[in-house]
Order: sequence, then structure tokens, then C-alpha cells
Amino acid sequence: MGDGQVWGRPRVAVSSCLLGEPVRHNGGHSRSRYLTDELAPFVDWVPLCPEVAIGLGAPREALRLERSPSGPRLMTRRSRRDLTPAMAELAAERSAGLTADGYVFKAKSPSCGIHGIPLYAGDAAVTRQQRGLFAGVVIEAHPLLPVEDDGRLNDPVRREAFTERIFAHARLRELLGGPWRPRDLMAFQARHKMQLLAHSTEGYRETGRIAAQAGVRPRKEVAAAYSTAFRAALAVPVTVGRHVNVLQHCLGMIGDGLDPVRRADAAEVIASYQARRVALSVPLALLRHHARGAATTYVAEQTYFEPYPEELCLRNHVV
Repeated sequence: MGDGQVWGRPRVAVSSCLLGEPVRHNGGHSRSRYLTDELAPFVDWVPLCPEVAIGLGAPREALRLERSPSGPRLMTRRSRRDLTPAMAELAAERSAGLTADGYVFKAKSPSCGIHGIPLYAGDAAVTRQQRGLFAGVVIEAHPLLPVEDDGRLNDPVRREAFTERIFAHARLRELLGGPWRPRDLMAFQARHKMQLLAHSTEGYRETGRIAAQAGVRPRKEVAAAYSTAFRAALAVPVTVGRHVNVLQHCLGMIGDGLDPVRRADAAEVIASYQARRVALSVPLALLRHHARGAATTYVAEQTYFEPYPEELCLRNHVV
């Protein structure tokens, strides 16, 4: 852990089959190597197969969503059992007690898919824009919860964004779940400033405003408001332009400790990132090195530089 960085340990809910459990309708699994081989050492899993949880076996009859006047119904394909009430009850129960920092769902599942699920009328799919029945309830109940499916996690940008958010959520949960004081929230905000700025200027300002009121407003009110603003800010996707803005901001803060040659070199590396010639990890490593050398503690300790364990190597791709 560089610079005393503390990432937090996320609790991540996950479709059981993605961890290798043989619970799919065909009796197999859909193990995700990123989840089981790379992310697993750093998170605590909360696995669930909704279909098994409502009493279905593995293997089992395939399911699909079907159109009805009352909304999509979760039906068995052959025996025509309507599993909607049981699945809706389970989803409501699990959503009410969910304390996870993120959720990874099984793609293309009529229960767990988060996008592109077909809705049938007879033998024809009338749309392919549905969410799985279970996943839809969870997402509606927790709109700021980081969610992805195993298919989308194959994209390096989505993978990095999801991972960044679950570790940030874990740090916030650990802070607010303890006996925090106003100065603790201010210190948390200070360490996350550049990370927040990379996502949302408005969110950066709003979280700062709420943290500054920690000694004035009621404790629970501040915690609820800050949590919402912090999570909402991190839900805004980062862009190359926002990263460049933050990198230049950090260079400006450490610039007085650099000679003209090193400052120009850092500016050139940032420009190379902006032109998509190098990965984000390159200017980050250089700026962090300079911040340490210049004893600029405020910059060196920003979560922006290491928002999750560096072993995950998620910023090494060129956008």
C-alpha cells in the first residue's frame, strides 16, 4: 500500500454461477476469471442464484420473460409455470437487506440480466430491451449501487470504472459505519477531492459543501446527504478530458517543487495521454513520483492515484 493508502474491502453481491458454482439451468457454471482470479483476493463475495433461491434445481427448465397486461412475467418455457410472484418476493426481500458495495449479475439471464433481455409474445421476441426480473428490482431499489454484468466487465473501461466505484463505496461505508467525527469526514473528503473532480465538478463541490457542514448539521443528516452526493458523483463516467484536467491540476500543485525540465516533461506526458498515445497509468506514475519527491503530501495521498489495489492493473490500457 503506497503512501499508507487504505482501499477498504468491498462487499460485492454476485450471481453464484460467476464464481464457478454449478447452478445454471444446464447444471453448469459461468465462472468469470476476472472475478475469481483477479478481484477475489480483495473483496468479500455475497453470492446468490435467485432461481435456486426460489426452489428451482440445477439443471432445470429454461425460463424467459413474457409479455402480459400486468407487465413482464417470468415463465418456464415448457411447463408454463409463472415464477413472477416468487421471484418478485425474493428480489424485494434481498433488496431491502442489501448492504453491498456493488453487484455483478449474470448477463443474458431473464432473472439477472441488466440489459438486452428479450421479452416474448408467443414464440417471437417483441423487444430486447428488458432487465431480468430480479436485477430490475435490485437496481430500482438501489439506483446508485455500482452494477455490472460479466459480459460488460470484459470491456476494460467498464471494468475499471466498476472496480473504482466499489472500492470507493467500501471506504465510505467503513467511515460512516464507525464513530466518525466531523474532522474525519473532512479528511475523507480531502483525500478524495481529485477522484471526485475526475468524475463531476458539481459533485466535487457538493460533497465539499456537505462535509464542511459536518459540525453544524445533525450527524445522521450529514451522513445521508454526503453518502448520496458522493455516490452520485462517482456514478458520472470519467472522460479523458476530465482526467487531463485533474492531471494538470495535480501538476500545478507540485510544480513549484520541480525544475523547468521535469515540469515540461510531465506536461508532455499528460499531453501524450490526452492524444491517446499512452495509458493513464503513465502520467499517474510520473506525477505521483514527483509528488513524493517534492514532499507534496496532499497530492501524493489522493485516492485518485490508487483508488484500488495496484495489482489489478486496470489503468494500463490506451483509451
